[in-house]
Amino acid sequence: MIKTDILIIGAGPTGLFTVFEAGLLKLRCHLIDALPQPGGQCSEIYPKKPIYDIPAYPEILAGDLTDKLMEQIKQFEPGFTLGERADIIEKQEDGTFIVTTNKGTKHHAPVVAIAGGLGSFEPRKPPISNIADYEGKGVEYMIKEPEIYRDKDVVIAGGGDSALDWSIFLADVASSVTLIHRRNEFRGHLDSVDQVQKLKNEGKINLITPAEVKEITGDGKVEGVVVHKKDEDPFTIYTDHFIPLFGLSPKLGPIADWGLEIEKNAIKVNNALDYQTNIPGIYAIGDVNTYPGKLKLILCGFHEATLMCQSAFKRIFPDKKYVMKYTTVGGVQGFDGTKKEAPKAVVKKIE
Repeated sequence: MIKTDILIIGAGPTGLFTVFEAGLLKLRCHLIDALPQPGGQCSEIYPKKPIYDIPAYPEILAGDLTDKLMEQIKQFEPGFTLGERADIIEKQEDGTFIVTTNKGTKHHAPVVAIAGGLGSFEPRKPPISNIADYEGKGVEYMIKEPEIYRDKDVVIAGGGDSALDWSIFLADVASSVTLIHRRNEFRGHLDSVDQVQKLKNEGKINLITPAEVKEITGDGKVEGVVVHKKDEDPFTIYTDHFIPLFGLSPKLGPIADWGLEIEKNAIKVNNALDYQTNIPGIYAIGDVNTYPGKLKLILCGFHEATLMCQSAFKRIFPDKKYVMKYTTVGGVQGFDGTKKEAPKAVVKKIE
């Protein structure tokens, strides 16, 4: 039985940052994740994708963000159960919880924080009859290693942030990049739309709208895609890779059977206070939760984790008063005995 103060389900950025905020309160954390390594989607789906909305980082690769978070929490010595899915949760008579994974590993904690991101997920596939024949043979639904596209011809389909961001990124990697979207309007950030337009004007991206890929051609691997554009005859674009980026279809998995209040495949929480669910002692933070005004941003997950840890401290130590100290004043005391603190001002006596 693994015992800890806060059991975190999900080792993505929000789950990892929770370890830091809990550590400042001298609370120990253990994380469960079905993936074989920490980082969530940042490590598994798009480790080389740049992220632009992390404070103090004008740009940081998703994989590098995971590395920085792991470095930040190292001194708080979190435990990890990786490659296992949290399956069953049982509330004990004393109000604590036992969470058992699909491999039988049991965890015991007074507080459970669900930071499962989108949960388990599958890519949304376009309705192309023969697309399954080319999966792994030039059809990819997510980009993990951009270097495989170096000096290759690439066709990307989609109109959201992923399609826009990867089109921009691969414009300097691939031999050619074609972005196809079924509408003239895009759903992504305006800056990304403007940048794609700029790259199109410079001849670095071939933009085709409104249009759809209806067929894939090739002998054993992708060699071309058949494009249907409004008021035009179908035509073929020869390419080495076809990357449909239509987002992910999220599923909560076993969490959906835990008696939590669910709304549109997300866990409802009390955002007016501490992001607690309808079950006292179970919190939901990051993309997995929902409340009025919710934004699915890593930045928001960090904020939610901070407030959740304050509430968790009060739950674990109801008779203990915690006085928050700024890290600039109190420093950061790790569980390994190390302490980081700002250098003290030099006091000089004037005679």
